Amino acid sequence: MSLDVKVPAAGESITSANVARWHKKNGDAVAKGDILVTLETDKVSNELEAAEDGTLEILVGEGEEVSIGTVIARISGGAAPAAAAPVEPVATAKPASAPATQPAPAAATAPSGGSTIELKVPAAGESITSANVAKWNKKDGEQVTQGEILVTLETDKISNELEAPASGRLKILTPEGEEVSIGKVIATIDTSDVAAVSNRQPSPVSTPSPAPTPTPASTPAAAPAPPPAAKPDFTTPVTPAERPSTEPVSEGRTTRRKMSMLRRKIATHLVNAQQTAAILTTFNEVDMSAVMDLRKAVQEEFMKKHGVKLGFMSFFVKAVTQALKDVPSVNGRIDGTDIIENHFYDIGVAIGTEKGLMVPVLRDTDKKSFARIEKDILDYAKKAKDGKITIDDLNGGVFTISNGGTYGSLLSTPILNPPQSGILGMHTIQQRPVALNGQVVIRPMMYLAMSYDHRLVDGKEAVTFLIRIKDCLENPTRLLLEM
Repeated sequence: MSLDVKVPAAGESITSANVARWHKKNGDAVAKGDILVTLETDKVSNELEAAEDGTLEILVGEGEEVSIGTVIARISGGAAPAAAAPVEPVATAKPASAPATQPAPAAATAPSGGSTIELKVPAAGESITSANVAKWNKKDGEQVTQGEILVTLETDKISNELEAPASGRLKILTPEGEEVSIGKVIATIDTSDVAAVSNRQPSPVSTPSPAPTPTPASTPAAAPAPPPAAKPDFTTPVTPAERPSTEPVSEGRTTRRKMSMLRRKIATHLVNAQQTAAILTTFNEVDMSAVMDLRKAVQEEFMKKHGVKLGFMSFFVKAVTQALKDVPSVNGRIDGTDIIENHFYDIGVAIGTEKGLMVPVLRDTDKKSFARIEKDILDYAKKAKDGKITIDDLNGGVFTISNGGTYGSLLSTPILNPPQSGILGMHTIQQRPVALNGQVVIRPMMYLAMSYDHRLVDGKEAVTFLIRIKDCLENPTRLLLEM
């Protein structure tokens, strides 16, 4: 008997959960009451406990988002996971009666019993129906080890890396560049090959005899035979001959390459934003002298105390938070014929990656210190670089900040991040002549641009909002007192 570990219901509006962390490894013995896994939904996190003693067989890796009710693991009695017919991700093979040196395409034939484990495209949210096979990190027919990253998938929101659920020989069914539906089997892992190797003596002979010296007749014939025979078994049924390629194709004076799924989604998202909202942009400029002087004065002490640098972004996040409090209409959105006003302050910070733009969200910025905000931004930057940003990291923002100044942009008109009603564009700091107390002085100046949805936010409110940000930045000590 085996017990399925399923994702439990977590509320009427929650349809999926993220497998945040496994507290046990695949194949570990677990006792009733042991914490197995931490699940995260868009509202809460939840820890699942083992309902009985047995051996854990993990079916869904960390970082994957799955629907409510999905079987993510199995607990079976005995020292190894038992065969179970009704579980989707694993097709258990029949034990063989004799040792085998060549794995069969569909079932394992190891003396201790093997299996063919299917690698499926995991669910990634209610609105996501497909994913793109971006990159295979292993080749067809290669041996893989449990926990190794096998493939990178790209959905219309994030990229996701799938790990090998077990050790064995990889059989790729879907090539790079192909778009597949959620739940499709894109590869299998034949664990019988590992079982057979672990139960044989390290000898080039394919017979069960442990004789250290093979006979002249068997050495040349038997030793080279398994590799050539195994290779066709895994490549023949793989896919059609016209495999799509993700590599750029030269066409003389031009080069053509397939657009990634993430890039396609970004393009669609931006076009929809311009077509569905009345976007208007207002501009201003801010003297960054006070912020720069304050950073210089406290930087060393700040670093010693908090372990991170005091950057510009935390000042802007705090200034935007205060402006949202002062002009609450910006902290809202249109839903059909209704206006929804938010009473929380979750600020999105745009981060550029090699795969495209991502906007992870800083939660409850009105309650966080400058140091906490700086640490959160660094954490998101690292996750974005490593491709570990999750859907939960991107959901729920009420306003977005985009720092084009990082790349040297002097002025731009940012595009809204729907369904939000406002976005602030930061730009490069330049030493420019400005009039101050009747004299021309040189100051570090930054242009600010705020794009907003004119259906909800009037021009007066937008200008007031931007001036409030300017005031907070030019008087940062007041900002510290108010926050």
